[in-house]
Amino acid sequence: MTADQHTPWTGYQPVQAWDEAMDLEGRVRDPYRRVYHEIDRMSGDDLYSRAEALASTYLAQGVTFDHAGEERPFPLDIVPRVVGAEEWDIISPGVAQRVRTLEAFLADVYGSQHCVNDGLVPRRLIATSQYFYRSAAGIDPANGVRAHVSGIDLVRDQHGIWRVLEDNVRVPSGVSYVLSNRRAMSQMFPDMFGAMGVRPVLEYSQRLRAALAKSAPGDIDDPTIVVLTPGVFNSAYYEHSLLARTMGVELVEGRDLETHNGRVYMRTTAGRRRVDVIYRRVDDDFLDPVTFRPDSALGAPGLVHAARLGNVTIANAIGNGVADDKLIYTYMPELTRYYLGEDPILPNVDTWRLEEDEAREEVMDRLDELVVKPVDGAGGKGVIIGPKASRSELDEARARILEDPRGWIAQPVIQLSTVPTLTDDGLEPRHVDLRPFAINDGDDVWVLPGGLTRVALARGQLIVNSSQGGGSKDTWVLGGERQRGPASPPPESKVDLAGISAVPQAAHPDDIEHGQQQQQQQQQQQGEPKRVDPTNGAPTC
Repeated sequence: MTADQHTPWTGYQPVQAWDEAMDLEGRVRDPYRRVYHEIDRMSGDDLYSRAEALASTYLAQGVTFDHAGEERPFPLDIVPRVVGAEEWDIISPGVAQRVRTLEAFLADVYGSQHCVNDGLVPRRLIATSQYFYRSAAGIDPANGVRAHVSGIDLVRDQHGIWRVLEDNVRVPSGVSYVLSNRRAMSQMFPDMFGAMGVRPVLEYSQRLRAALAKSAPGDIDDPTIVVLTPGVFNSAYYEHSLLARTMGVELVEGRDLETHNGRVYMRTTAGRRRVDVIYRRVDDDFLDPVTFRPDSALGAPGLVHAARLGNVTIANAIGNGVADDKLIYTYMPELTRYYLGEDPILPNVDTWRLEEDEAREEVMDRLDELVVKPVDGAGGKGVIIGPKASRSELDEARARILEDPRGWIAQPVIQLSTVPTLTDDGLEPRHVDLRPFAINDGDDVWVLPGGLTRVALARGQLIVNSSQGGGSKDTWVLGGERQRGPASPPPESKVDLAGISAVPQAAHPDDIEHGQQQQQQQQQQQGEPKRVDPTNGAPTC
């Protein structure tokens, strides 16, 4: 099947990267056939008008980001990304396997450190990791789960092979955009959802609540769960308020919590109420001023002590960031075999450890061909793409690597797969990645069918992060129950995700730490921000 003339597909030409919708001869791949035909029946004006309606919906909901002081709708592309059932049958177990390995590693590294004693991971690598916290040693979660929520970033290379790009088990962000994207797109294309058997995603919040409840300490039938947010200035506040609302739990700030006799309490209008589980969206350094940064106003004194006593569960666990270190990433294939006795389902991207002399020498000779990344970087910051870097940028990167070899890795340039994306010049291929979210309840790892597809909106751009100008797509995983006869509006289009916050929020799911620091600075400079009513997340005076 090839593209017809004079439709939105006219002129669509896949590049040398793996295009998920068409092959190089213009034949439409099976998962995209229905999407292709639906768009093929539209005029260009119709497609653009739907895109404008989608942007207006996001603007009305406050799903925006700040660009040069102007609030703009968070870019959601009108063309969905479609993942076939066969592909998902690789991704889902692969992500679950990855999460189980990360859980085993975290339990080991904050326990007996068998992986170190057996010579698999160098001791100095753990000791020098920015996010390894000795204060987290000895804190044993009630049900053994440290990474209740994981975001595993995947890419598809030029051969169509899915690979893990990085792991996120600290405070992975971005699932709110998966939920918001789905509601918006199900209203735009209601007929396609039933006809294609797109798997639902809006059960995520209840799955998360159930997992958090199972992690509560002691034998508690109805534990009190809260979402701890840095506040309204945080770049992911939209997500915090949405998750609290859809889980039916309280949204709190650090000043709403206090500790007494090793237990955590929440201040309410009816008095103090004990808290059993804290789903924190505050980074480790800001969580407890007694244990970490004494100048932090984002957490509450004594939280770490209460967790150590087993009186409260903090999710995700303190110190998980050691598993996000990109040097630990390079050991994940061996760690999978070590802990699980299994070969990895999803391979890594080939990676050089620049602290190793031989690898560093090779990379220095090929710096203009490779991608160089800081091991503790996020949001695409500090990444040097050799073929696109200037001479001065390469010289600076070379100097920084020589100064701190442990702080860098190098990888080949991966031609990320492309998907059709609506641009000012019509439909064009744009590079994407995928962040599936996984929830671990202690008995099972459930992978959200889909995840956050981030798309690089500029032609040829390989960095997809929203803080670097990227946007997103709704990810449709096929394989659900198909409707027969006329399609009724999908249930997901009826779920109310609007009204989460009355103020526009910056939509940078990959830039959470910067937002936390910004929140703290603004608190200090401006005094107390607007009060957040924890019953509904709406700001009040």
